[in-house]
Amino acid sequence: MFSVVILTLNEEANLPACLASLAGVDDVHVLDSGSTDRTAEVARAAGARIATNPFANFAQQRNHAHDHLPFRHPWVFHLDADERMTPPLLAELREVAAAQTAARDVDGHWVAPRMLWQGRWVPRCTDFPAWQARFCHAPTFRFVEKGHGQREAPGLHLGYLKNNYSHDMSASGEAAWLEKHRRYARREAEAWLASAPPAADSVRTLFSADALARRRALKSLSYHLPARPFARFVYQYLLRGGFRDGAPGLRYCRLLARYEGFAAAELRALRRARAV
Repeated sequence: MFSVVILTLNEEANLPACLASLAGVDDVHVLDSGSTDRTAEVARAAGARIATNPFANFAQQRNHAHDHLPFRHPWVFHLDADERMTPPLLAELREVAAAQTAARDVDGHWVAPRMLWQGRWVPRCTDFPAWQARFCHAPTFRFVEKGHGQREAPGLHLGYLKNNYSHDMSASGEAAWLEKHRRYARREAEAWLASAPPAADSVRTLFSADALARRRALKSLSYHLPARPFARFVYQYLLRGGFRDGAPGLRYCRLLARYEGFAAAELRALRRARAV
């Protein structure tokens, strides 16, 4: 078997369905960062164990879980409250955890989420498969913060899982999505200024055989482009085929363009502050 940890902050609305998707998992933990709603009550009612830790960033919070939560199993799946486990992935995780417990040859596994907007899977708008490091050998796996999210620490060996979890990006509504991504934009701009690779290195990486490396290089290069919101919309909606994701795809691509506008504005503000 394996354990699950769910990061929460005021997730009483999303948490019940997330927990329900974990039926049969014998060790579920909720790591909360200071909820003022009924998140803790919902978790306890479903049999999950609760812990709290102040939120600094996603990498710190996930590493705190590895270091301090009393997991019953060495293999841990990281889930968020607006995400859902799927039966095929649940079965695959059980098989992989059993095999890796007998003879471990990796530190973790990549998993690709199926991202939903307004109830529809929008694979082209979200560059499916956008791999996430989510199934981890807790004693050895570490996360590092990157922008508004986290990545695997350098030097770790990861495998790939075949099945997917689902992520309802519109679960809390469009206004909440925009508010959250305004915060993300500043973190991303700060991270890019602090550790951006030379543009020439990113261009070379675009020809890598590793799809994830190519995606990250393209993201870094986007900071050098003029009219970033328009460029992102053209890339996501036309070049990546977002128009094939229907009306939800159009709406989501427009939101992605707005996010790029937030990030570009934050980058300009940070550069002005540094120039003073």
